[in-house]
Amino acid sequence: MQILTTKGWDGYELVDSGDGMRLERFGKYLLVRPDPEAIWKKQNEEEWAKADAVFVEEGGKPHWEHRSEMPASWLVKYNALTFQARLSPFKHTGIFPEQVVNWEFLAGVIASEAKQSHEIAASTPSPRNDSSPNILNLFGYTGAATLVCAAVGAKVTHVDASKPATSWARENQKLSGLEEKPIRWIMDDATKFVAREIRRGVKYDGIIMDPPVYGHGPGGEVWDFHRSFPELVSLCRQVLSPHPIFFLVNAYAISSSAIMLKNVLSDYLLDLGGECEYGEIALEEKIGKRLLSTGIFARWSW
Repeated sequence: MQILTTKGWDGYELVDSGDGMRLERFGKYLLVRPDPEAIWKKQNEEEWAKADAVFVEEGGKPHWEHRSEMPASWLVKYNALTFQARLSPFKHTGIFPEQVVNWEFLAGVIASEAKQSHEIAASTPSPRNDSSPNILNLFGYTGAATLVCAAVGAKVTHVDASKPATSWARENQKLSGLEEKPIRWIMDDATKFVAREIRRGVKYDGIIMDPPVYGHGPGGEVWDFHRSFPELVSLCRQVLSPHPIFFLVNAYAISSSAIMLKNVLSDYLLDLGGECEYGEIALEEKIGKRLLSTGIFARWSW
């Protein structure tokens, strides 16, 4: 079991947390959002008073309260990438900053694989050689992981059931200057899409999966994590290439541990060898240096 921790980066930091809330900086704006994990005390009330917007859940419909003038959207940088942040009605901003630990992992393994494949292709020239790993990103949302992979040389198939989220992801692609990168944008139910890829004989060298607890596909398909997740992993095993490089799963707000993720992946990937890391993902506060757990993960690599 591991705890993967980030202090953030130039475009983001968890300033403080407590009393069921977190105080975060996205770009130049300070936001307050609910977090049921943060039942401890706040460290610095003066910092909280500087918030530009607060997400309020009490008293009717949840909504954002603006404490200062803010644009409808603004830009947040991550290395050479640019993401558009917005105050969504679901308290999210379109950016999940704790995932930087997985973005770094993805960039590292894909860049290494692309380099090795390129060297092999250069030594055995053939018009059929292709040094680009083929990556499948399921439940891709606003595309951060997709763009991280594409930026280091991968071909990516991005699948999400939400049209607004897919449009948002494509805006991030343009903002990051990656319009020419080989990205397929697919609006579909994840399970149905993978089943069709099996029939087509398509193979992927790496799979990213960030499933919700509950959800619906564009055709009304029902997703229930504890029932649907094992089935989807079983299907994904059938689209893995003979020599895959990774299989990464994130999960949020489910009543299970990272051990469950690891055990399910083991059911279908153990015969391929490799190693599995699993545990929690956490943000480290700027002020108190405490860790705030944001979810669980398991990632298999070869």
